[in-house]
Amino acid sequence: MSETPQNESPTAADASGENPDFEAMARDIAEVPAVEVIVTVAVNLMSAAAVKLGLTEEGDEHKDLDEARKLIHALAGLLDASTTEISSFHAAPLRDGLKSLQLAFREASFVPDEPGQGPGEKYTGAVYG
Repeated sequence: MSETPQNESPTAADASGENPDFEAMARDIAEVPAVEVIVTVAVNLMSAAAVKLGLTEEGDEHKDLDEARKLIHALAGLLDASTTEISSFHAAPLRDGLKSLQLAFREASFVPDEPGQGPGEKYTGAVYG
């Protein structure tokens, strides 16, 4: 049985990396502007969708069009909902990336969706190459 010395705080293990310091993480998050959080989430969704579409170096190893559809749809919904919250400086490249993913999805599908029925097209309208 080991005892914690009295001069050590119970959070000493937190500093060693054994336990997450939730207060520090909350402070870090509190300092991040909402636009950066939205953009970071959008980029993560884009990256995950690209992997599920087989657009990475590993190619088809992680390809899963059902998962890609969900991720693309979520990305489109996020971008649609945040249109008035983020500037066009941030939104334009995200919209371009979304369109590229939608087109890649259509190309990867064995039976392509009808225009306007593809992932995220509920929010973006029909996407054409």
